[in-house]
Amino acid sequence: MCFSLLAIISLIKLGYSSKVRLTRLREIQESFSYEKYRFNVLTNNFDDLFSSEGEQRFMKDQDQIISRDIIRVIWR
Repeated sequence: MCFSLLAIISLIKLGYSSKVRLTRLREIQESFSYEKYRFNVLTNNFDDLFSSEGEQRFMKDQDQIISRDIIRVIWR
C-alpha cells in the first residue's frame, strides 16, 4: 500500500516537473525564433546598405526614425 502511494506521488511530481520543463523549453524556442528572425532582418538591412544606392535608402529610412521635433543635420 505504501509503495503504491509513493509511486503515485512520484508520478504526479514527475508529470508536473515535465510540464514545467516543456513550458520553459517552448518559451526558449519562441524567444530563439524571434531573435533569429530579428537577426535575419538586420543582416538583410546591413547587406542592403552596401548594395547600389544603399546609402540613399539608409538616409531615407533614418528620416522615419528621427522624431519631428529634433533638429536634423545631414552632411553631404
